[in-house]
Amino acid sequence: MANITAAMVKELREKTGAGMMDCKGALAETGGDIEAAVDWLRKKGLAKAAKKAGRVAAEGLVAVESAGHHAAIVEVNSETDFVARNDAFQAFSREAAKVALNTDGTLEGLQAAHFPGASETVAEKLQALIATIGENMNLRRVAKLDVTKGVIATYVHNQISEGLGKIGVLVALESEGDVDALSTLGRQIAMHVAATNPVALDAAGVDPAVLERESNILREKNAGKPDHVLQKIVESGLKTYYKEVTLLEQPFVHDGSKTVSQVLKEAAGKVGAPVALTGFVRYALGEGIEKEDGPDFATEVAQQAGRA
Repeated sequence: MANITAAMVKELREKTGAGMMDCKGALAETGGDIEAAVDWLRKKGLAKAAKKAGRVAAEGLVAVESAGHHAAIVEVNSETDFVARNDAFQAFSREAAKVALNTDGTLEGLQAAHFPGASETVAEKLQALIATIGENMNLRRVAKLDVTKGVIATYVHNQISEGLGKIGVLVALESEGDVDALSTLGRQIAMHVAATNPVALDAAGVDPAVLERESNILREKNAGKPDHVLQKIVESGLKTYYKEVTLLEQPFVHDGSKTVSQVLKEAAGKVGAPVALTGFVRYALGEGIEKEDGPDFATEVAQQAGRA
C-alpha cells in the first residue's frame, strides 16, 4: 500500500476542493497517484473538473511585443520576484521579445539569435546576466503570431512596465476592416483570454487525450444506464465542456449573453469586413512549474544584499 502523506492529501485538496477524508480515500484507492485520484474524485462527484496545471508559480516576467502584422510573447524565469523587478532583467526580457519578432518562433531560434547591441546570442546574454546578478534564470518559452491583413492585439495583466507582467496574451484577427475598430475588439478578446484561460480555439483544437478522459469520466459517473442514454449523456457533457474551455464557444466576458463567436460575427458590420480569429496565445508566469516555497520578501532582500 502506498504511503499517503499529509502533503499529498493537501495537494489533492487544493486541486479538487474535496474534503480531507475523501482525498485520503481517493489516494488510497489509486495507490498515491495524484492525477488518478483527481479522476477518482470526479467520478464520485466529489470534485470539480477544474484544471490547475499552473497552480505553482515561478518568478520572472512575461514579455509581449508587436510590430505591424507580427507579435511575439516570451517567458523569462528568475528565482525571486526581487530579481524580476531588476532593471537589467526587465531590459533583457523586453529585448528578447523584440528579437523574437524576427525569429521562427521557436525557443531554439530565439536562443541562437543575435542580441541587439552586443556580440552575443540571446542565450549567451542571459548567461552573462546570470553571472552579473548571481541568480539562476531561464528563457523558458516563446511564441509568435502573424496575420496577412488585420491586427494582432496584445494584453498584459498585472503589468509592471510597458509590455511586461505576469500574464501575457496575443490574439490574431484576420480582416480587411477598419484597423482601429479591430484593435479595440482584439484587446477586449485578449482580456477575455487572460480571464478565462481557454485551452483551444475550438473543439477541433482540443487534445484528443483530454476528450477521451472527459468521456470516460462521464461514462463511469453514469455507469449502468442504457448505451443509447449513456451516449447522449456523453455528447451533451462534451458540448458543455467545449463551452467552458474553447475560446469561440465561451460566453464573452464583456457581454455574457453572447459567445465570442457571435461577437466576431456582429463585429463584421462595425469594422466593415468579416473578422476571423485565427489564433491566440496565453502565457501565465510559472504555470506548470513545480517550485518549493521560497523565502519571504525580507529574506530575498537579505540574500540579494549578500550577493552584491
